[in-house]
Amino acid sequence: MGPVRGSRRRKRADKSAAAAAGVQGSGDWWVDFSARIAGHLSIPEEPINFESIFKVSRKTFDYICSLVRDELMAKVSHLAFSDGKILSVEDQVAVALRRLNSGESLLNIGVSFGINHSTVSQVTWRFVEAMEERGIQHLKWPNCHEIEISKYKFHTLWGLPNCCGAIDTTHIMMCLPSVDTSSKVWIDHERKHSMILQAIIDPDMRFRDIVTGWPGSMNEPPVLCSSGFFKMCEKGTRLNGEKVKLGNGVEVREYIIGDSGFPLLPWLITPYQGKDLSNAEIEFNKIHFAARGVAQRALARLKDTWRIIQGEMWRPDKHRLPRIILVCCLLHNIVIDIENEVRDEMPLLQEHDTSYKQQFCDTTDNEGIILRDKLAEYLSG
Repeated sequence: MGPVRGSRRRKRADKSAAAAAGVQGSGDWWVDFSARIAGHLSIPEEPINFESIFKVSRKTFDYICSLVRDELMAKVSHLAFSDGKILSVEDQVAVALRRLNSGESLLNIGVSFGINHSTVSQVTWRFVEAMEERGIQHLKWPNCHEIEISKYKFHTLWGLPNCCGAIDTTHIMMCLPSVDTSSKVWIDHERKHSMILQAIIDPDMRFRDIVTGWPGSMNEPPVLCSSGFFKMCEKGTRLNGEKVKLGNGVEVREYIIGDSGFPLLPWLITPYQGKDLSNAEIEFNKIHFAARGVAQRALARLKDTWRIIQGEMWRPDKHRLPRIILVCCLLHNIVIDIENEVRDEMPLLQEHDTSYKQQFCDTTDNEGIILRDKLAEYLSG
């Protein structure tokens, strides 16, 4: 039986329709999105690379989309590209991630992605709110199993027994207008406008507890004392796990380590200060410095990856900035949780407050002194 009349024309029409569909939507969000933004990027001669634009793998990006999808879809959205196409959940996450990791202005992001700068602002804030709601489980104090892993790694890598984390602070730069009458309180000891971020970090560079929102003019001790972590430790409801025997009947409790800007407490061990130190004290300081480097690297990576919190290209709302810092910490942890093999390949930056001098705290507690001496004797032995 011969072909039905007109079938060739229909086949040609079907092929044309399929080709058109391929242009309009390939079925892969990234293929369509990269084609859309290709003409807007500032470096069009270079191939568009997913990780270079968003600072996360495609696997992590998809996971973040799954976290915030319900929250973003629950809100009626008329946010659209300049050609009228409504932004999908993936589009919104892409815009927000680029805004957070590049630190570029709303206008530059809008030009790069072909959307209005006010849309960039709305999308970013919707994303921040959604991440606060849906991603908070990625920043929490470790459970019993996780804390044992942390203690094992601190002991294996640096020799510190029963250590649960490292604490450090960093300054988040702000560009406050001079007409702001409250701006003086935000001027830190280096004459810059900044906000404090205090973080306790595990040996894998995860943020386990953070405090932020305090002016940069504050030193480390009052920020620490204001935290819920401090209050729980003082009440004995945190860092209250089993003691570890070091031999000769010597036991050490759970503790964290911090630099000389923090007080020496029964559960917070700082390095020895002064010039006339014994060999055991010098050796302890070397090990202590190496171990707390994990906190310095984590904060350096946070600020290097999520450059919006460097604050140099925008005027942050000091009431919204703590929430943005929180979300950047959540994203930092999600990258570690999802793509361990990727973060291991990233350069380990060491400095996060390069223009700030070391502050010193003279507050000491007798129990802290005794614990530090036990650790120094153990490490020298």
